[in-house]
Amino acid sequence: MSALNRRRFLQTSAASVAALSTLSIAGAADKPNEKIRLAVLGVYGRGRALIQGFSSFADVEIAAICDPDENTFAKALQSVNQRQKREPKCVKDLRHVFDDRDIHAVVIATPDHWHALATIWACQAGKHVYVEKPIAHNLIEGRRMVEAARKYDRIVQVGTQRRSGAHFHSAAEFIRSGQLGKVPFVRTWIAGNRPAIGHKADCPVPAGVDYDLWLGPAPQRPFNPNRFHYNWHWNWDYGTGEIGNNGIHALDVVRMVLGLDAPQTIATGGGKLFYDDDRQVPDTQVTFFDFPGTTVLWEHRIWSKTGVAGEPFGIILYGEKGTLIFDKKGWHVEDGVMASDKAAPIEKPHLRNFLDCLREHKRPNADIEEGHKSTRLCHLGNIAYRVGRRLSFDAATETLHDDAAANGLLGRTYRAPFVVPDKV
Repeated sequence: MSALNRRRFLQTSAASVAALSTLSIAGAADKPNEKIRLAVLGVYGRGRALIQGFSSFADVEIAAICDPDENTFAKALQSVNQRQKREPKCVKDLRHVFDDRDIHAVVIATPDHWHALATIWACQAGKHVYVEKPIAHNLIEGRRMVEAARKYDRIVQVGTQRRSGAHFHSAAEFIRSGQLGKVPFVRTWIAGNRPAIGHKADCPVPAGVDYDLWLGPAPQRPFNPNRFHYNWHWNWDYGTGEIGNNGIHALDVVRMVLGLDAPQTIATGGGKLFYDDDRQVPDTQVTFFDFPGTTVLWEHRIWSKTGVAGEPFGIILYGEKGTLIFDKKGWHVEDGVMASDKAAPIEKPHLRNFLDCLREHKRPNADIEEGHKSTRLCHLGNIAYRVGRRLSFDAATETLHDDAAANGLLGRTYRAPFVVPDKV
C-alpha cells in the first residue's frame, strides 16, 4: 500500500465508510445516469468474462483492472476498450484499488485463496463487492466475509448466477406449492472431461509476475506452473477442487429451491482414481449431505465424457409426486404432474441485479450470507474427504462435533501481512 500502511488503513477505513457511502452510489437513485465505476481484480480468465459482462451496461465504467501478473493486462484492456472510450488503469497491487475513492465497487475474480481478504479489505475501504464463487478458500473465511459485509453495510453479491434465472425461481415456486410433494433425495453432478495437467518442476517466476502478491495469504512455496494460472484450482493451498469450482452452482440451486439451510451430516468417497498428475484434489468424488428430510448427492468425474441422463451438468429432484429435472433446456417434471419452464438468461440479469442493488442499497439475489451457506457445503465435503470419515455439523457454531482434525481444516494459517482477521 502506498500512502497508507496497513495499520493506518485499518484505523481509518471504518470511519471512512460512512463518508464513502455518500459518494455517488448512495445518491444514485437521484442520479440514474451516473456511471458506476468498477475495478476488476483478477483478469486471467473469469475476470475477462466479467469485464465483458459489466461493460455491456451503459451505466458502468471499468475504471481499473488489477492482477499481479502484468502479462494479463493486454487481453483485459482489449475487452474493455471494445466497449468504452476511457482506458482503465492497470494496477498490480489490489491495495491501491482500495485506496482509490473514485471506485465504487470491486469485482473479485482472483483465485479462491484471495477472495476473503480482498472482500474484507474492500468492505473496510467502503467498496461494494461482486465476488466469484466459491466465496472463500475455507469455511471460517466465508463467515468473516459475511461479518464484514454487515459491519460496513456493503452490498456483496456472489457469482452464483442461477439465483437470477427466472426458471430457477419458477421451479422453486412449483416446489413450494406442494405439487412435487416431499423431496427425500436430490442428485447433482458434473462430468467435466478435463485433461490431465501432467507433472511439472518448480521453476523461476515468469517476468512481470509479482509472485509474493499472487501467493498473498497462502504459504510460501516455489513457483510452479501447475500451481499457477487456472491449475491452482487443483491444489489445496489455493483452490477447493471441482466441488468448489462447479459443485457450488448445483448445490446453491438445491438450497434455494428447497429452502435448505445446513446439513446435519456429511460423507465423502472418491480420490485421485484416474489421473497420474500434480493435482492434489480428487478427480472422482461423491459427497452426501443429509439435511432434515432430504439427502443431497454431489458427484463429479472430471475425466468422464458422459454425465447423468446425457447431461454433463445437472440436478434431479426425486419427489413424492414426480421427478423434477434441470437441464440445459430449463426444467421439467417426469413421472408425475406435467410441469416445465424454459431456460432463461442468468448471467446478464445477475450482473444487472448487483448494479441495481448498489443504486438502491438493498440485498442482492445472491447475497453473501447465502453464498457462504452454499460454499460451506463444498468445504464440508472436502473436509470429509480429507479426514476420511463421516462428519457431524453444528450449524450454530459452524464446527464439527468432537473432531479436532476436521475442525483444523475449517480455517488456515496466514502469511503476514496477508492475514484474514479474527474480527473484521
